[in-house]
Amino acid sequence: MMTDVMIHAIVLGLYLIFLLGIGVHFFKNSKSQTDYFLGGRNLNVWVTSMSAQASDMSGWLLMGLPGTAFLLTKNYGMAEAVWTAAGLALGTYLNWLLLAKRLRKYSEHAGNAITIPTYLENRFQDRTHLIKMISAVFIVIFFLIYTAAQFSAGAKLFTAVFGMDYEVALVVGAVVIVSYTFLGGFLAVCWTDLIQGSVMFFAILILPVLAVVNLGGASDTFDLAANLASLPDGFGLGEWLGMGSMGILSIVSIAAWGLGYFGQPHILARFMGIRHSDDIKPARRIATVWVVTTLAASTLLGVIGKAYMSTRVSSEVLEQLDGERIFIYMVQNLLTGPGLAIVAGLLLTAILSAIMSTADSQLLVTSSAISEDICRNIFKSRITDDHLVWISRFSVLAVAVVAVGLASNPDSSVFDLVAYAWAGFGAAFGPAILISLYWKRMNWQGALAGILSGGIMVLVWRNFVKSTINLYEILPAFLVSVLFIVVVSLLTGEPSEAVQKEFDGFLDTEY
Repeated sequence: MMTDVMIHAIVLGLYLIFLLGIGVHFFKNSKSQTDYFLGGRNLNVWVTSMSAQASDMSGWLLMGLPGTAFLLTKNYGMAEAVWTAAGLALGTYLNWLLLAKRLRKYSEHAGNAITIPTYLENRFQDRTHLIKMISAVFIVIFFLIYTAAQFSAGAKLFTAVFGMDYEVALVVGAVVIVSYTFLGGFLAVCWTDLIQGSVMFFAILILPVLAVVNLGGASDTFDLAANLASLPDGFGLGEWLGMGSMGILSIVSIAAWGLGYFGQPHILARFMGIRHSDDIKPARRIATVWVVTTLAASTLLGVIGKAYMSTRVSSEVLEQLDGERIFIYMVQNLLTGPGLAIVAGLLLTAILSAIMSTADSQLLVTSSAISEDICRNIFKSRITDDHLVWISRFSVLAVAVVAVGLASNPDSSVFDLVAYAWAGFGAAFGPAILISLYWKRMNWQGALAGILSGGIMVLVWRNFVKSTINLYEILPAFLVSVLFIVVVSLLTGEPSEAVQKEFDGFLDTEY
């Protein structure tokens, strides 16, 4: 007779085979760089919206955010989760509202750019190629760390559920992700993200509902959670929002995560790949509903999960539980037996989906930086488009090997480095891209100054200032980048007539 673990393994195995099949299917459709990195700019509304959000959230949605809420009032866990979710939801909406349509139009209008570094170079007609090369180097460095974090999270999932050796689990997860990304490129990644985003959406909604039903209803569930937090009067607005206990600086710092969206290359690539700019509005609505719903459910999952597990383990064991694994704990306790084990397997694929939907996007963007922004710039006309596609594919392999090496220590924590990467991308690229789409007077010197100052300020604040002023580095770095862009652009010459004429042409055709 098969055990629950064996059933989980079969379900996950079939899911992985299905994803590989998608990679094989799209292999024949990726013949050019535009095909491989932007799917020929032919994504439909649903694929664009779901892929953008699935590639954004990663395993953090099902592990990190519930783990923070799991703390309840301890260390302001619930309030931190609520403000983080609020900042990310607002950042998502503004990213779609302010950037998506303009970036889709301008990236094609300005030399048919297929990567963010190439867009920035084309936008300012930078003949020095400094913007493109420095941006590509930032992308390679930060995404190596980002991808390693996803590989590590996948390995820890396999280890926790199946008792696999960490190193073996690390390689298995990496091989599957690399395989369909290597073969199918952007189309394979986006279509798998559509599936993975759907799995994540339903899983994060179903699991807390099952737990609430098991505990006798919402009222009993939150009363139990309030008792665990030593709140006899229950959770009020003050507990959820940290009012009166968290300082304004702390709230602003937490919510500032939303600023990072403006500069994340793997998310912005979805905007550039949508079929038509008119599709942005319906895609924005889908993405906003998805992200608000999943962030709210993820936060509630941590609170409900704490209440549920208190009925399954002793108070001593409860205090020792890893909050970031609450999703796994709940699946393993709520859904047992042959029939329910299949449902459990499907829900566990949600964590794998969250991890893979981000890792594949990061691999693709990193390989595009190597092939399109570095190799094409070095070899110029001596290299063909077909060669670049294969360079891109083998770049995926090379990046994955390095990322696996970075993730090889099962005890290492890359969460802080991921926060570094998010802040680095958000501060280095966010202001440059946002302002480039709205301000005609911005020039290449201002863009370069903004990219460098934003990235450097993240490092300076994190290492030398944050111990004194506990503010997430993306906020001061973002503001510094904006300041440098404006001041340097005004202190140097106006953009060339050709650049200004191109900007005017973009505005004339934007809507």
